[in-house]
Amino acid sequence: MTTRPHRSLNTVICLCLAGGASSASAGLIEDAKASLELRNFYYSRDFRDGTPSQSKREEWAQGFILNLQSGYSEGPVGFGMDAIGMLGIKLDSSPDRSGTGLLPRGADKRAADDYSKLAVTAKARIAASELRIGGLNPVLPLMASNNSRLLPQVFNGVQLVSRDLDPLTLTLGRVDSVKLRDSTNSEDLSVTTQFGGYAASATGDHQIYGGVDYQALPGLVLSFHASELDDIFRRDYYGLKFNAPVGAGKAFAEMRYFDARGSGRELAGDVDNRTFSSNFGYSLHGHALSAGYQKGSGDTAFAYLTGTDTYLFGEMLVSTFSLANERAVYAGYGYDFAALGIPGLTLNLRYVNGDDVDPTNIATSKSAQLRARDEKGHEWERSSDIIYVVQSGPLKNLSLRWRNATNRSNYADSADENRVILSYVISL
Repeated sequence: MTTRPHRSLNTVICLCLAGGASSASAGLIEDAKASLELRNFYYSRDFRDGTPSQSKREEWAQGFILNLQSGYSEGPVGFGMDAIGMLGIKLDSSPDRSGTGLLPRGADKRAADDYSKLAVTAKARIAASELRIGGLNPVLPLMASNNSRLLPQVFNGVQLVSRDLDPLTLTLGRVDSVKLRDSTNSEDLSVTTQFGGYAASATGDHQIYGGVDYQALPGLVLSFHASELDDIFRRDYYGLKFNAPVGAGKAFAEMRYFDARGSGRELAGDVDNRTFSSNFGYSLHGHALSAGYQKGSGDTAFAYLTGTDTYLFGEMLVSTFSLANERAVYAGYGYDFAALGIPGLTLNLRYVNGDDVDPTNIATSKSAQLRARDEKGHEWERSSDIIYVVQSGPLKNLSLRWRNATNRSNYADSADENRVILSYVISL
């Protein structure tokens, strides 16, 4: 991977403060907000099948995320500007353990000592509509920016969100490049390869997307979103989200349906996938139980942009359970220890089992053996997620998170994974 020359933290901060200063000079300081997140991240993924090329990915890094948000100028049209300055510093890595997504690495697999990036966003507001131009971090069904590593993924483009037609929320957007979570480069958009099912070299000039979310009832939201990655694929999304009090607790349910097919010149190859993903549960006195079902159909795997989240309930730390024809069932349990008088401490446990995987387009040695025996693929994964956030005192907002997962698969490398994240957010 090629990277641009790295800026120092001072340079990034100065650039961000310059944006903030220009906002202040325009009279936008009254509602301005600023914060600095210190994120210390340890990541380890141990491949249990003895992968010849790399048996382990393990790195440790320190991140700094400076977030500046201006208010809006007065008048019928309010203007403002936001900026995010990001710096990542290597604490531990080696060529035989790199590739965790925390740090960029070169052709020799050596991780960079540090890297930085800056995202500046101009914004305008009219009534209940907001237009953003520049750096974007959308969290939408078909455009879910990833923030699961040291630094977040940032897109470049334009997005309009309008809530003027209550109870409708309208979203329109266009992005033309992305800075991946472990990169400083602005790169073209591509589709996740899904173990070789889609061409890694294929890129699209831009992606357009739009959606309507309808608050039909106080506890019911209906959604339709559509997107198209230029000359690669088009996707549609249908969603239903429901929650309501039942007895002393609350019941919740959500169903998501994705329909993807090839678009234009189909540069990444054939795209033919429909995936249904659901989750149902009940919460009571700090406890939350949930279960769900996910099923893919069509000739190819679930299609989504490189580096983004899938927006599937079956997605775990190691696997997304979204290959061609894969069927997954899952269950989860969460507990908020505030119910026992320990606010800030939460625990989440999950288990997913997937089977009926079509190995036809999977480029691994294990899948070749499955094809030779005319067998289907299967996998399972269990995970735990423990978080504690300090609630008061001088260390308020200091959080410690430990994420652990065990994955076993007969079509790809099995893995054990640990992530330890220490984060401290300072309001400036």
